[in-house]
Amino acid sequence: MKYASLPFTVLVLLCQVASATPDQDAVWLGGLKAAYFGDRAITESDDVVELDAPIRAENAALVPVSIKAKLPQSGDRYIKTVYLIVDKNPGALVGKFNFTPKSGRADLELRIRVNAYTPVRAVAEMSDGELHMSRRFVKASGGCSAPAGTDMDAAMARLGKMKLKTAEELTEGEPNLVQLMVSHPNFNGMQMDQVTRLYRPAHFVRQVRVSFEGEEIFSAETTIGVSENPNFRFYFVPDSEGELTAEVIDTNDLKFTHSSGVSFASSTKGLAQN
Repeated sequence: MKYASLPFTVLVLLCQVASATPDQDAVWLGGLKAAYFGDRAITESDDVVELDAPIRAENAALVPVSIKAKLPQSGDRYIKTVYLIVDKNPGALVGKFNFTPKSGRADLELRIRVNAYTPVRAVAEMSDGELHMSRRFVKASGGCSAPAGTDMDAAMARLGKMKLKTAEELTEGEPNLVQLMVSHPNFNGMQMDQVTRLYRPAHFVRQVRVSFEGEEIFSAETTIGVSENPNFRFYFVPDSEGELTAEVIDTNDLKFTHSSGVSFASSTKGLAQN
């Protein structure tokens, strides 16, 4: 089901029904797990991936989450995809994040919207098909309908601008941290324009691909659950100097591209803070 295309009143009802569930796993076991994974077995532990999220979010529209991999990205067995799921959001799947052995580490940081007190889940799919899940309960409310934090005209003027940053010094053959920042309002269809009092149509980043010298190192399929101005931190292993390229496509089929050269002798200074 494409939740972003549903009428606002239906989205509100979905939120209210989910919020009223007393059992933390009721939504997950009541159909959410089956919708994404069928009857496949999922091992719940922090042994493969560990999800970190605040117990109580300061801002429900900008909830920081991080996923730490406990296994190396070897060619024989590695984390292929991480599904980030917020049970009680109107669109539960925040995104599917894809990694390769060239990632080095299948770690990820980003900011998400949380609409009600809910479990948040990171489900890692291994290259051999195994599923492993880490779960945290987050107390937050109203993140889906919270007004955008920036002026509409200013946000549209910056639409699609990107930055790719690395740490001060890159290490050849080792995992190096990359930060991708995308200027995009990520409207989800539930936010009211404070001037017109009308709901802004959904318009958000739906696809991200980052490559190094033409080889994919990270990609994602994202939804309305990602906060405005998406900000991703992940890793890659460079075996030579070269060029990082980020490609972003949104729900209006607008495509944005940005490249940044990396070198072992000198690289972009510093990492922007979330």
